[in-house]
Amino acid sequence: MSENTNEAQKYDVVVVGGGAAGLSAALVLGRSRRRTLVVDAGEPRNAPAAHMQGYLSRDGMSPAEFLATGRREIAAYGVEWTAGRVTGAVRDGGDADGFVVTVDDGRRVLARRLIVTTGLVDEPPAIDGVAERWGREVLHCPYCHGWEVRDQAFGAIAHPVFGAHQALIVSQWSADVTLFPHTYGPLPEEQSAQVAAAGIEVVPGEVAGLAVEDDRFTGVRMADGRFVARDVLFVGTRTTPRDGLLTALGAETRATPLGPFVAVDETGRTSVPGVWAAGNATGAHEQVINAASGGYRAGVAINMELIMADLDRKVAALTVAG
Repeated sequence: MSENTNEAQKYDVVVVGGGAAGLSAALVLGRSRRRTLVVDAGEPRNAPAAHMQGYLSRDGMSPAEFLATGRREIAAYGVEWTAGRVTGAVRDGGDADGFVVTVDDGRRVLARRLIVTTGLVDEPPAIDGVAERWGREVLHCPYCHGWEVRDQAFGAIAHPVFGAHQALIVSQWSADVTLFPHTYGPLPEEQSAQVAAAGIEVVPGEVAGLAVEDDRFTGVRMADGRFVARDVLFVGTRTTPRDGLLTALGAETRATPLGPFVAVDETGRTSVPGVWAAGNATGAHEQVINAASGGYRAGVAINMELIMADLDRKVAALTVAG
């Protein structure tokens, strides 16, 4: 053990990030009698949303209530939770299998294993008014919000990578969909045919901003002065994973259409021995329920690895003694 740590600061696992993935991993580890610390910077991706959907038995719960419930549950199994940001992690000089983890309040703790569940940052298109209405009438995921706004007048901004894909998807929730190609350019031939088949109106030209009256989105303002009335606007985002800790540890990444994400196996194991990742840190399309599932799998895998590591040490000690 390093001279900068002591027994009171030793954990089996440090979970970096306190969202659905991190709390789910912590729950498994706590129930497995592992001394576990969750360090939570308090930056959940779905914070602007009033509710979350599609999570069986938790459908409609607010994200804040969901996280508060999770913290109470992990506390019942002795898991420690603290607000803070992990600023670094390095191999412990006294234990090749351990890490010295630094928190932004100056604490340094020792962890045998790490799981990073720090999520990602959504960057909505730079259109006047979009950021202000984000999570209200400006939406990203129809599976999260489509039912609540069904049959209203939808607008959809073409995604810089996927074009009309989102407009096509949201046509399941409303027959009144208008696509704004904005700066995307001509649609691929296949998408053009699908847009026509779905009865989606296309409004060419660049979007200048959103119109708002009495604190309510009313439509889209085009750069040429046109106004297109809409009730709801779906937009895609550019996504940036919060993977600085993982890449600093040397974790390999994989290429995706939305940029590089840390590569993990089916349990969340990264290329760095002793380090797992789960949730949106590993992919842009993880919903809350998927993130929780990924955290669960990682927690089980970490516990199994620790069990086997301890048994291997005991076997080696018995062999030497014999």
